[in-house]
Amino acid sequence: MNRIQMKTPLVEMDGDEMTRVLWAWIKEMLIEPFVDLKTEYYDLGLKKRDETNDQITVDSANAAKKYGVAVKCATITPNAQRVEEYNLKEMWKSPNGTIRAILDGTVFRTPILVDGVRPTVRTWKKPITIARHAYGDVYKNTETKIPGAGKAELIFTGEDGSEIRKTVFDFKGPGVLQGMYNLDGSITSFAHSCFRYALSTRQDLWFSTKDTISKVYDHRFKDIFAELYEKEYREAFEKAGITYFYTLIDDAVARVVRSEGGFIWACKNYDRDVMSDMIATAFGSLAMMTSVLVSPSGQFEYEAAHGTVTRHYYRYLKGEETSTNPVATIFAWSGALRKRGELDGLTDLQDFAGKLEEATLETINSGVMTKDLALLYDGEARAVTSREFLSEIQKRIQMKA
Repeated sequence: MNRIQMKTPLVEMDGDEMTRVLWAWIKEMLIEPFVDLKTEYYDLGLKKRDETNDQITVDSANAAKKYGVAVKCATITPNAQRVEEYNLKEMWKSPNGTIRAILDGTVFRTPILVDGVRPTVRTWKKPITIARHAYGDVYKNTETKIPGAGKAELIFTGEDGSEIRKTVFDFKGPGVLQGMYNLDGSITSFAHSCFRYALSTRQDLWFSTKDTISKVYDHRFKDIFAELYEKEYREAFEKAGITYFYTLIDDAVARVVRSEGGFIWACKNYDRDVMSDMIATAFGSLAMMTSVLVSPSGQFEYEAAHGTVTRHYYRYLKGEETSTNPVATIFAWSGALRKRGELDGLTDLQDFAGKLEEATLETINSGVMTKDLALLYDGEARAVTSREFLSEIQKRIQMKA
């Protein structure tokens, strides 16, 4: 069988633990037999990041800027225990955070639906894609303990020496204090990415904050979205037959639960961090959640929404078979291959991405799946190991080839 030829390489970002094992198996069994795979490879495993003082993460992000499409394996963000376990030089930052910052990107996460796993919310019939402004806010906060009575002030000193002062609180006793920030440029990039992604997928876009309480900070997000929409996107949205609207975060939650799905929900950093897990769990599992980072200048980085599956990796190291779910990682590869094919005008590569996804879902719908899905499946299910699951998918791809 002639393998599909590629023109431009994907940027391949390898990762850690059990997902790294699945990564190699997916390439070996589901992609390389059918595609003459071209990648520019970067090992983002924790040891390599430590060895290069995390320069390899920066290099991989810059490669994504150059080539336009990347696919990433799940990676470890080390805590104190990991520093000791891997004998690291320091507690390196999240690779995802570094890549997001360099690409100035927005993360869109979408559940993968299968017939036998019903959403907990009975009205949901279509996937809900949730977008995250992954910059600033509580993740870049400055905070301190207040030892006793005193006045806390918010002070800004301009380059020209001018000063803005606001009293935060007159403390009568001990407490805590936190300061956050954001940038108009970052919010604008977030808005552009959301509007463009909605147009590319032809889905309605919702945006929510709490501007009734945060009358300056959250209201700035609302204003930038509204101004951009009116200036640059309204005509395109109307032509595409889709809508944009803003609502408060609490109203959005109520609307989401009552909806049938099929839209994009854009949120500020912390809101999306919480709501993403709610959406994933209500649809089934984080193991069935795709994730794509989209930059406002048109780069795409695909990955799974879940972590490195540490517990299964330790069992794997003991020589035990595991039933680890590879579906989100498979869809990361299919998403990247489809986008590469789209950008390079390779319809056969785009078609293969579709066949890979179809074969994966058909395998599950036939009753063959990993253990985590078997526990959720509404019908007869046969739980198999990861390798057996991939083998079943491979057979179905071969029938479609």
